[in-house]
Amino acid sequence: MNKNPFAEELYLSRTHPHTPDVRDEYFRDQTKIIHSLPFRRLKHKTQVFFAPDNDHICTRIEHVLHVATIAASICRGLNKSGNWDLNQDLAYAIGLGHDIGHAPFGHEGERAIAACIAPKTFLHEINSYRVVEHLANCGEGLNLTFAVKDGIICHCGEDFATNQLRPAQKPNDLEKITGRNQMPSTYEGCIVRLADKIAYLGRDIEDAIKAKLITKTDIPQAVQRELGTNNGEIISTLSLDLIHHSADKDYIGFSPEKFELISCLRTFNYEHIYHNAQMRQRKETIDRRIADLFDYLCTLFDRYGFDFTAYDKEGKQTARAFANYIRSMRRVYTQPSQRDEIIVDYIAGMTDSYALSVMEDVILPNSIKFLG
Repeated sequence: MNKNPFAEELYLSRTHPHTPDVRDEYFRDQTKIIHSLPFRRLKHKTQVFFAPDNDHICTRIEHVLHVATIAASICRGLNKSGNWDLNQDLAYAIGLGHDIGHAPFGHEGERAIAACIAPKTFLHEINSYRVVEHLANCGEGLNLTFAVKDGIICHCGEDFATNQLRPAQKPNDLEKITGRNQMPSTYEGCIVRLADKIAYLGRDIEDAIKAKLITKTDIPQAVQRELGTNNGEIISTLSLDLIHHSADKDYIGFSPEKFELISCLRTFNYEHIYHNAQMRQRKETIDRRIADLFDYLCTLFDRYGFDFTAYDKEGKQTARAFANYIRSMRRVYTQPSQRDEIIVDYIAGMTDSYALSVMEDVILPNSIKFLG
C-alpha cells in the first residue's frame, strides 16, 4: 500500500493553532481558499489569452477547478486499485490553491514582473505560497495545513523532464524554497503537478481554436488519434492512463506512450499558440506596460513612502489605491527597503481587467477642471 512517507502530524500542522470543527482538515482548507479574496480574483485572471472579449475563454479560476477535480478523480481511481491510500480532499485543496498567486496576464505577466526585479526572480508557485501564508487576510495568511501549502509551492506544471514522481525524501522547508526543482512531500502533491498538465494542454487548444490561431486539423495526427481533439477527450484519456499506469507502481506517472504524446502536444502548443505572432505582439505590449507601471509605483513610493495621505497629491485613483493597499498591509510592510516587494505583491494581485484600467489611469494625463 503506497502512503505518504511522513507523519500525519506534520501534514496537518498549521502555522497558528486553531480549534477543530466538524470539517475534515483538508476540506477546511478548501473552504479557507475559496472564501479568500485572492481566490475570488482568479475569475478575472486569464490563462493564456488575456483580457479576451469572449466569455468562454478559460479563466484562471476555471483552470484551478479543473486541476482540483482532475487530481481528486485520479486519487479516487488509484484508491480503487487497492494499492494506494490517497486523500481526495487534500488533492482538491492543493488544486484549488495552486495558482492563487498567479500574476495578471498569465505567464507573460509573471515574466514581465520578473524582468522588473532582475536579477531577483518572480515565480507564481513561490508567490502562491506567499499569498496563502503571508499576504491573504491583510497579512494574516490563510493558516493552511503544511500538506496543502507544500503542494501549492511545489506544483510546477511546466516540468516535463521526469515522468516518475515520488514525494521528496525529506520534508520540505517551505520558507527556503526558491525554485521549481523541489518535489512535493506528498503523493497528492505529485498528482496535482501532473493534473496541471492535463488541465491546461487540452484547454489551451480549445481556446486557440476559438481565437482562430489554429484549427482542429492542425493538431498532430498522433495526438488526435491517441489523445483526442478537445479538452474533454484529452482529460479523460490522460487521467485514465495515469491511473492505469500508476495503479501497481510506487510512483505517479503516465505510460511511456502517452508521455511521449504529451511532449508532442506541448511542443505543438508552444509553436502554434504560445509563440504565435499575434500572441508575441500582445506579450510585448504587456511587457512594456507592466514595466511602466512598476516604474510609476516605484516613483510614488520613493516620493511618499508610508505617508498615505500624501498620495492624494497625485490626483490619480491608482495612487490612492496603492496607498490604501500599503496601509492595509502594514503588518507585513514595515520598512522602506521593502519597496520592490510591496510593488511586486501589488501588481501580482491585480486581475487582468484591473491592471488594464490602472495602466490607462497611469498613462493618461489628469483632466483639467475648469470653473465657470
